[in-house]
Amino acid sequence: MAGKNKRKLEDLSVDEFMLSGFDSDEEDACEDEESTQQKGKMKKPAPQKTSDKKQGKASEHKDHLSALKSKDPEFYEFLQENDQKLLNFDDSDSLEDEDEDEEERMYHRLPSQLEVKVYNLRECEESEKKDAKKSKEATKVTEAMIENWRAGLRKEPTAKLIRDITQAFKAAVATTKGDSEELCRYTISDSAVFNSLVLFCIKYMHAALNKMLKLKAPEQGQKKLILPSSSPRWQKNQIDIKMYVAGVVQLLSSLTQATVIAAVLRHANQMVPYYLCLPKQCRHLLKSLIKHWSTGEETVRVLAFLALSKICRHKQEIYLNSVLKQMYIAYVKNCKFTSPNTLPMINFMQRTLAEMYSLDTQVSYQHAFIYIRQLAIHLRNAINLKKKETYQSVYNWQYVHCLYLWCRVLSTIYPNEVLEPLIYPLCQVIIGCIKLVPISRYYPLRLHCVRAITLLSANTKTYVPALPFLLEILQREDFNKKPGRMSIKPINFAVILKLSKTNLQEKAYKDGLVEQLYDLILEYFHTQACSIGFPELALPTIVQLKAFLKECKVANYCKQMRQLLEKIQENCSYITGRRQKAAFGVADVTAVAAWEKQVAEEGTPLTKYYSQWKKLREKEIQLEISGKERMEDLNLPEIKRKKAEEKKANKKEFKGLFESDSDDDGDDLFKSKGKHVIYLFQIFAVVSDGDQKKPSSSKGKTPKKMLSTELKVVAEGDEDMVEDLELSDQD
Repeated sequence: MAGKNKRKLEDLSVDEFMLSGFDSDEEDACEDEESTQQKGKMKKPAPQKTSDKKQGKASEHKDHLSALKSKDPEFYEFLQENDQKLLNFDDSDSLEDEDEDEEERMYHRLPSQLEVKVYNLRECEESEKKDAKKSKEATKVTEAMIENWRAGLRKEPTAKLIRDITQAFKAAVATTKGDSEELCRYTISDSAVFNSLVLFCIKYMHAALNKMLKLKAPEQGQKKLILPSSSPRWQKNQIDIKMYVAGVVQLLSSLTQATVIAAVLRHANQMVPYYLCLPKQCRHLLKSLIKHWSTGEETVRVLAFLALSKICRHKQEIYLNSVLKQMYIAYVKNCKFTSPNTLPMINFMQRTLAEMYSLDTQVSYQHAFIYIRQLAIHLRNAINLKKKETYQSVYNWQYVHCLYLWCRVLSTIYPNEVLEPLIYPLCQVIIGCIKLVPISRYYPLRLHCVRAITLLSANTKTYVPALPFLLEILQREDFNKKPGRMSIKPINFAVILKLSKTNLQEKAYKDGLVEQLYDLILEYFHTQACSIGFPELALPTIVQLKAFLKECKVANYCKQMRQLLEKIQENCSYITGRRQKAAFGVADVTAVAAWEKQVAEEGTPLTKYYSQWKKLREKEIQLEISGKERMEDLNLPEIKRKKAEEKKANKKEFKGLFESDSDDDGDDLFKSKGKHVIYLFQIFAVVSDGDQKKPSSSKGKTPKKMLSTELKVVAEGDEDMVEDLELSDQD
């Protein structure tokens, strides 16, 4: 307790500190440690109770093992042979183990609060410096480097050279994505270098990879592809090839110019064998190809489809099902709006998608069944609920184009036993769509549905009654009623589904409707022109057309329908004459089929007329699609207005032609007092009044002067009468 009298180190001098024996503060610390140790020793007897309990449990466990010898001697013998430690159990073992557990519990405890690391500004600056050093290490690509790579590929492409090119290509693709964080061995800062590098890869990389892997060139007429994975060098160079192939897909997704996309797509088409060996990259490529197939320009769409077809033909079991699903969804998304510009692209998607479905009829049946059933469910909901929303789910472009698509698919794949059962439900859906809202405003949609039925009936050799829906329009519509409005621009029925109320009042509506009816009736009869039952099939139409000609008083409409009636009757008489010479009965199906085939080869009057008419009609449709109106062929006069400078020049030229008597030059023409101008207006007044007396030619007499108000009345004249003129085709 001597420490109480001791002073602190601060108060001691050097001599006093040396004499104190260095025990000023250290003794305090030692005393504290000794006191804590004594307290710990005083508290040690407490764990003896727990140790006694543990000893009791160990003895009980030992008694159980000894009792096991009498109860189950066989198991005891087994333990003696296999586990002597368990039988030779001692109390000290358990106590030692438990003491170790207690020590672990004492010393290994989790802290109540976790420490959070605080980042300093210095650390952030150091990390930025490291990144800057890495970026400085990346080499900059130049035109000279690209030339060296080109020369190297021409001599002998090596793995190191291919790796350098792929790394540079990766850096070029990273610039298009805007990924500055991505670490690359090379950097590209110039657009000219970027263009030359991409062009270099497109031109030379495919041949260089084939040469490096020592792949044989495919022989002429060989359809089977030679996969690069068959090369012994594939495993060694797979990483570099995978990097390059992935870069091509990323480049496709980031480009916007059509010509560049077309060039990259041609290169991707060459690289299809490499994509077939890399499933992940192939899936990414298919996704990009479907996007370009559905949204790109014409050449881009064609190239994307060629690549899609090439992949699916060689890996049908892996990719075809998913590709067909994605293509159908993309088709539905991109046919929501139809115009003269988008209609050719929609038709292209229909035809190419039908070709893809023809690759595997089993898969196509599953897709067709599901999607035709979906169309039928939409139609059923519209019929049952009868609400505007449900009607709109059916009467839209997506629904109509889907009907067109499945008609084209079934027509393309016919004859096929797998898909033939779907013809009847599809026809029922189309007919139900026509009957849903049978009003005149939806006549364009009805015409589209009839055209789809005609396509299906012609290619599948199935009779579908479509004529009643066309003849119904002739019965309902009053073609003798004068139109309420005149319109110069014709209505393009190919790109509309619904007519407005103003359209129904226009003359162009009835003109276009008669033209569409003429086209569709002629097309439908052309599909049945060689049938042995053509006269009976055409009889209701002949009766209806004759009734129309009696009621209609418009010359242009009567002329078109009369021509159609004559062609139908001519074909009826031809088929009847050929039938009279036949020596077989109606029940002989094979003989009937042979007779119809022979008639089709020889041709009928209707088929010959249709082939000529079709050529002219296609030219008109192309003009409509391209946006050129038929009014351009009429050579209407144009009003050419003179410019202000020309008007001033003309005024100067004719200023001195008629000199006025007075010096006053007014702006108003009728204030002029010149004798010649007054004399001209007097002549016009005499002619308008019907007076045939000539003006006096005597020298002494002057003509009678008129007031300015009278001259204004004479100049205005009577009101013009406007009448509607009905011109024939010759006029």
